Amino acid sequence: MSTYILIILLLINAISWTAFGIDKRKALKKQWRTSEKTLLTLSFFGPLGALLGMKTFHHKTKKLKFIILIPLFICLQVGVYIYYLFFYPF
Repeated sequence: MSTYILIILLLINAISWTAFGIDKRKALKKQWRTSEKTLLTLSFFGPLGALLGMKTFHHKTKKLKFIILIPLFICLQVGVYIYYLFFYPF
């Protein structure tokens, strides 16, 4: 069961990382962009990928929303994982 969860988490974070890369490429080419709402939603489910995407592509690194919310999403997910691992009744 935990293997499936790990695979899903990796996929979600990979999608989040890819979305930041695609949006950065579109920004450079002055094309239609991914909305911030979509990027933040992906960041909620895949915050590590979003943070890595911000650092890798130097994208959204000056937007206060992203600077505050993505680390908050990471802390929230870590808290959920700790609860699930240690306190969730089996």
